[in-house]
Amino acid sequence: MTNQTDIKDFTHERLISWLRDREIASYRAAQILKWVYLRQAEDFEGMSDLGKALRELLSSHFAIPRLEKIALQRSADGTRKYLFRLRDGNLVESVLIPERDHHTLCISSQVGCAQGCRFCLTGKGGFIRNLTQGEIISQVRDVKQELGGSARLSNIVFMGMGEPLANYENVANAVTLIGNGGHGLAFSHRKMTVSTAGIVPRIPELGWQTKVGLAISLNAADNPTRDMLMPINRKHPLEKLMAACRRYPLAPRERITFEYVLIKGINDSPDHARRLARLLRPVRAKINLIPLNEHDRSDFRRPEESVIQEFREILVRHHYTAIIRHSKGQDISAACGQLRAHGETKIFQKT
Repeated sequence: MTNQTDIKDFTHERLISWLRDREIASYRAAQILKWVYLRQAEDFEGMSDLGKALRELLSSHFAIPRLEKIALQRSADGTRKYLFRLRDGNLVESVLIPERDHHTLCISSQVGCAQGCRFCLTGKGGFIRNLTQGEIISQVRDVKQELGGSARLSNIVFMGMGEPLANYENVANAVTLIGNGGHGLAFSHRKMTVSTAGIVPRIPELGWQTKVGLAISLNAADNPTRDMLMPINRKHPLEKLMAACRRYPLAPRERITFEYVLIKGINDSPDHARRLARLLRPVRAKINLIPLNEHDRSDFRRPEESVIQEFREILVRHHYTAIIRHSKGQDISAACGQLRAHGETKIFQKT
């Protein structure tokens, strides 16, 4: 492991401060970051609009590392699941999802997860550590560089491994650089979505600081059911969660996405649907219904298709936009709730 600092761990402001301490003009920070993000520079030597002395100084202090892509698995539906090794040997996964005219990249914010949601495989292995700002950004930078001009990557969702709002500072800083068009990766903030299990104190702050889309992993419309499925609800129950959502700043046509994993016999009855409709009434909401993606360590089962359709129809009758999301990448365990970065690379296609 190199002793040099990953320059992607520096915000624009922090890099300005570092340069000023060395009596170097602050405008150089934007030049450097433009090379790193917009031009996908591999090192500092090729940064032709910087003087030799500055390039040497940067090279002695910083590196521009790529994540080590140790494996890639391809689904029959075109989904790609990347297994990345970090510099300390830990593993994370990112998922590239093909859409009609673009691609969406689902990225991770932590190694493992501490939330312990009972239907999710990621948390079964526990929490190891937060990803750094640079490691979060690298997932987007590296996949974008690999795609080149072959496919349009336009949407970023923080729905991979981990709870983004439990790693708030690194996620917020990463969002800022991913979305900066002058010296970042130039993704529209309207095309980025952060999903949370419900870290209530951070929800309004995220909206005011980043302006990204918000998705709430809800999965139940009453506290006893949500307590059982998602331990975080005992600390931040539905009343507090809904109050935080009402404080989330939204543009005139924007809505908060509520993700609802449908689990047979647990949260899929018509009464559950009616409770959900009542719960979300004070919030500008749209609903993604996600039939459970079963895995080998799950005690739960997916509802029958007729039950799923009836649940949706009740929500539609209550004037909600409710979409059934049949997750892509299920054949490679890349669907919602299936990521775990277990390192069993023998099942992956090497690239």
